[in-house]
Amino acid sequence: MSALWLSRTKAGIRIAVQVSPNARKSEIVSGDGDTLRIKLQAPPVDGKANDALVQFLAKKLQIPRKQVTITHGQTNRRKLLEITADVTLEDIERLLQN
Repeated sequence: MSALWLSRTKAGIRIAVQVSPNARKSEIVSGDGDTLRIKLQAPPVDGKANDALVQFLAKKLQIPRKQVTITHGQTNRRKLLEITADVTLEDIERLLQN
């Protein structure tokens, strides 16, 4: 069973996230529902939270940062990200929910 926040597109894999900046530490809070909820230590100033989100997900997925792109929601807490790496939905779900 695949998570609701995870879907395949023509370009790769889309992840729907909801971000909470200014957290004590960066971590995945929940994978339930239609978004992956992530707390980020970075503040939402000058794109720092967006950069931290891309870096955090790339590290969790063990892929280069350039393969993680924010496609929608640059200035919003809810964002859509595109993963262009050669990974499966199951791999992403397993890596992000552990």
